[in-house]
Amino acid sequence: MGYAQLVIGPAGSGKSTYCSGLYQHCETLCRTIHIVNLDPAAENFDYPVAMDIRELISLDDVMEELGLGPNGGLIYCMEHLEENLDDWLTEELDNYLDDDYIVFDCPGQIELFSHVPVLKNFVEHLKRKNFNVCVVYLLDSQFMTDVTKFISGCMASLSAMFQLELPHVNILSKMDLVTNRRDVEKYLNPEPQTLLAELNQHMAPQFEKLNKSLIELVDQFSMVSFLPLDLRKNSSIQYILSQIDNCIQYGEDADIKVKDFDPEDD
Repeated sequence: MGYAQLVIGPAGSGKSTYCSGLYQHCETLCRTIHIVNLDPAAENFDYPVAMDIRELISLDDVMEELGLGPNGGLIYCMEHLEENLDDWLTEELDNYLDDDYIVFDCPGQIELFSHVPVLKNFVEHLKRKNFNVCVVYLLDSQFMTDVTKFISGCMASLSAMFQLELPHVNILSKMDLVTNRRDVEKYLNPEPQTLLAELNQHMAPQFEKLNKSLIELVDQFSMVSFLPLDLRKNSSIQYILSQIDNCIQYGEDADIKVKDFDPEDD
């Protein structure tokens, strides 16, 4: 049994920074994780790259040879990855042990986890390779300045949940950069009625029925729960890691090691 995190979220939400912080934290715990770059446009990394999609295809080459723009080129790269799951990815995964822990650092284009089936097929391939997978969805805490943006973030996360059909952990990233934490903390576990009242204040009266339906949808799927991430605090990283480990049942199938003791003499 292998274990994997699929780290997704909008561009600029701090996915690579999260991966770097997670790697450093696990290193202090003498716990081994492997981080994989799935962004064909990435250039600089603050963590050792165990596997790199750019060894298969790069965005610069696609844009130059096919004349595509950044977004179209990235979708082309990811579809090329999808076509090579049985070759390139399988060969790369064969280098790891059955109980290895792999973190996939994904691109930030929302199409990849909302309606384009590339990541869904990628996940299905991991499942066939006997991996337990959890989605880690990052949302920039500095984005959470009002209730409308909070609902927008929830809808994007819910879309990814429906598309990928995996255990889901939602994270508010960059909490160390927030100037007024109270403005953000009220969205960590808010009351639906409070959200609805605030949303109605921001929207025109004709949207009240829509607002009510949105809040009910968010509440029904427990999407109003986000975990704050402050990379300056080991306790914050450890708490989030423990939640993810619980989702993918990390370590639950490990063999129990029993140490033999000599019986004490009377």
